Amino acid sequence: MMGRHEWNSGAGRWRLTALLGMGAAALALVVTLISTLPGNGASITGTTRDGDKVHGTPGTPPASTGPDVGWGFTHTQYSADEGSGAATARVEGLLSGTALPQNQHIMGWGAGNPEPVKGRYDFEEMDRRIDFVRKSGGTPVVTLCCAPDWMKGGRAGVGVTDWSRAALETAPTPGHYKDFAALAATVAKRYPDVRHFIVWNEFKGFWNDSEARWDYEGYTELYNLVYKALKQVNPEIMVGGPYLVMDSVDPRQKQDASTTLRGAWGAMDQRVLDAFSYWNQHKAGADFVVVDGSSYTKDDDLLPNEFAATDKLTAVGAWVRKQTRDLPLWWAEYYVEPADGNDDRDGWTEDHRVAVQAAGMIALVKGGASSGFYWNPEERKGTDCAGCLWTPTDTAGGGRELPMYNLVSRFGEAFPPGTTYRTVPVAQDDVPNVRVLATDKVVLVVNTLGRGISAQVDGKRFDMKAYEVKWLQR
Repeated sequence: MMGRHEWNSGAGRWRLTALLGMGAAALALVVTLISTLPGNGASITGTTRDGDKVHGTPGTPPASTGPDVGWGFTHTQYSADEGSGAATARVEGLLSGTALPQNQHIMGWGAGNPEPVKGRYDFEEMDRRIDFVRKSGGTPVVTLCCAPDWMKGGRAGVGVTDWSRAALETAPTPGHYKDFAALAATVAKRYPDVRHFIVWNEFKGFWNDSEARWDYEGYTELYNLVYKALKQVNPEIMVGGPYLVMDSVDPRQKQDASTTLRGAWGAMDQRVLDAFSYWNQHKAGADFVVVDGSSYTKDDDLLPNEFAATDKLTAVGAWVRKQTRDLPLWWAEYYVEPADGNDDRDGWTEDHRVAVQAAGMIALVKGGASSGFYWNPEERKGTDCAGCLWTPTDTAGGGRELPMYNLVSRFGEAFPPGTTYRTVPVAQDDVPNVRVLATDKVVLVVNTLGRGISAQVDGKRFDMKAYEVKWLQR
């Protein structure tokens, strides 16, 4: 049994094409780009280093070196590091004005197999992604997932990576936990300007079939080895976990439903809470805590509706902060629109989607979150991209800002870590119809209705269109 959210979270958009279907000449080229153990002054994927395990020139320091990074996004299989030069430059220009944190996995979701053979590395695609983050001025964040085939019972070798869903989500076997920790250390040495690392993704592969629960002992053992390995590379590296999917169920369900953490939105799956508690009690340390989840239940129910369901994100955040004694809280992924069988979320209009996302982000903040990553559902080509941050970069006209980018970037700018929030008056009749988040300088207002309204917030009366997201200056 696997957690329901591992593919509906968007994690199904992994690298399917890396090193597959290559001809002999192309395969030979890849072999020449693969180095031996970093640190010997050799060439790694065409980049000459100075003999100190560093890829390229790190450039300016990341925008944040503390345990918080703010609100940004995760790169998926296709992103703006490839495509038309004009389009990729356009996205770089967008991002350079906001310094959004950007998250990238080490294998899958746009990155190839980093260690196809033990002690031999291929970071070509990872290098390109990290370089893109640097050029666009973002704070780089790396998620240490997933594991090369030879660490999980598969074949080792260049060009033989199994990119199927089942293979990608398989965890390293216990005998290879130390090998994965060593790979994590290699990544940290290669990208010394990356100071924030998340350990693994959604407990993938850590399910105990015989006991019908999460294998939290195995994950915590892996986490602790990785944590210690990263701290040995640089004590200033920030490490977080456990990146659990905070699943909820129908509140009427008795089996597996929490009796303490519940609301109109549903009841938490007690097995998730048990896994989190074990990690929290037995972790070697953490600089921040990471979770993942949706406002809807495991059965895709939005209870009692799509906006009120976001209250779950607040309740979960408050619970996590209490358990971890106020460690900074990150949401590695957060979802408010259920996916279809193809893992697509395109059933709503973009105005509707942006409005519910805004309400969800407000709910995250109210639960104590200070950092979060929007899972960018980038398309390879075309112009129709529901929920994407920008249009695909395959043509010179691509890379143009979409409504979701406006929301994520403005939210990150208005509500950075350390923000002091204020309560503002809302007319009694408007309370059920709007969601509000305010500071001394700005007020974010969301119309939760599919029709226009006249609202009074912070002493101002104004009209709002259906599902409108409005920013007011104070």
